[in-house]
Amino acid sequence: MQLNEFASSEALNTEFASKVANLLAQGIATNGEASLVVSGGRTPLPFFKQLAQTDIEWSKVKVTLADERWVDENNDASNTALVKQNLLQGNAAAATFVELKTAAASAFDAEAEVAKNLQALPFPLDVLILGMGEDGHTASLFPCCEQLEQGLTSLSTTIATQPTTAPHERMSLTLNALLNSRQIFIHLVGDSKKAVLDKALAGDDVKEMPIRAVLQQELTPVEVVWAAK
Repeated sequence: MQLNEFASSEALNTEFASKVANLLAQGIATNGEASLVVSGGRTPLPFFKQLAQTDIEWSKVKVTLADERWVDENNDASNTALVKQNLLQGNAAAATFVELKTAAASAFDAEAEVAKNLQALPFPLDVLILGMGEDGHTASLFPCCEQLEQGLTSLSTTIATQPTTAPHERMSLTLNALLNSRQIFIHLVGDSKKAVLDKALAGDDVKEMPIRAVLQQELTPVEVVWAAK
């Protein structure tokens, strides 16, 4: 794992957007298309806006989420809405978005359908960008959910989860799908997230902190990009 520290989130967003755009452009040049998987929340929104302005062949990029809450797009908790409003704008509006949310009433009834939809993405993923919760979860692989073991070991692409410490059913990529990437980034801002990262690096129990399953593997390169504020 490589840790790249920035003086500010503004500096992080500028360099990070350039790096991700270059990796996507390389994927397009090599394979004719590229895949980008992002995470929701508030932290990446300024980065999304910066990335959306980059000048690459966005029409050849397919985008999806690492996880999604099982809510309608008009719900404030929808990561899909965040991505459409902040990333799929400007130049990046030409990208193809593969949604994790379907019309199914429950995420648990939609695993096979979502996995089929994700076949539209070129694997290995060119770029995967993850976040990390204060409890050490990543994507929707929470230490509290009874589906965690399956999410860490399944060879499937997707898994529905129901955390006990956070609202909503979720649809998440499995660890197997997350690691099927050429480059993984973990995007963190704030001293509290750095403390969680340090704790994760100091132990090896992946069920206590699922982010460890990403940090402590040797299959896919991982770079943490962090700014204190």
